[in-house]
Amino acid sequence: MEFRTISAETVTAAVKKLFMDCNYFIGGDILCALQKARENEASPVGKSVLSQIIENNRIAAEEEIPICQDTGMAVLFVEYGDKICIDGDFDEAVNEGVRQAYRDGFLRKSVVSDPVFDRVNTRDNTPAVIHTKIVSGDKIRLTAGGKGFGSENMSAVKMLAPSYGVDGVRRFILDTVFRAGPNPCPPIVVGVGIGGTFERAAQLAKKATFRPVDTCHADPRYAALEDELLAEINKMGFGPAGLGGSTTALAVNIETAPTHIAGMPVAVNICCHAARHAGTEI
Repeated sequence: MEFRTISAETVTAAVKKLFMDCNYFIGGDILCALQKARENEASPVGKSVLSQIIENNRIAAEEEIPICQDTGMAVLFVEYGDKICIDGDFDEAVNEGVRQAYRDGFLRKSVVSDPVFDRVNTRDNTPAVIHTKIVSGDKIRLTAGGKGFGSENMSAVKMLAPSYGVDGVRRFILDTVFRAGPNPCPPIVVGVGIGGTFERAAQLAKKATFRPVDTCHADPRYAALEDELLAEINKMGFGPAGLGGSTTALAVNIETAPTHIAGMPVAVNICCHAARHAGTEI
């Protein structure tokens, strides 16, 4: 197979569209989950909140304005074909796409240049967080999302010993969600990463929040655990907007990876109901 050349401008245009789209248009999977939750919500207040969320999403799509004022930090998962050649700097092309999206799309710019001492806004929402995986082929698959920090701040990683077993994994996930309470703007999507190393577990948890909520883990054991955790979380009673009800979460998505014989890393990444993600292929 011959190498295929893609211009940096093509990457930039694709990234710009992804971030404008994901901030304006809620995914069909999330919308369906919200509508189903409204039908099943036991609390009248909770049902009203879900109706308002659905209406908010409708207005955002019609007027092409942000679903939420926190338009997030730009995160991308990239599957980069090994027969691709970029005419230019790939990372800079991605960041230019983010820059243009947040400028031209009137999206809030929330990134600061230094985490501790010089918390100065970069004024263009860059740099993006880019997770790149080399795959076979001559295409680039981009999955992008704007991650708001009301929910991001409620996330956690724990290095469990293997002896904790599935009960320990279950308890850590539930404890993390319970401590978060109403802070991450429920109903939430709970992304869970299990395995790998410290940083790999967190990456898996983030990737899990990008997975459509109408899908399940391929391994039936983990799929059953997803369902069990979702049921337990919704028994906590925080409900939509934290005002009480039976819909605290829309989904629990688990992603897994092989790990060391001495460890069992677990990460929980919480995402609010504005679970913004969009994908495209170049």
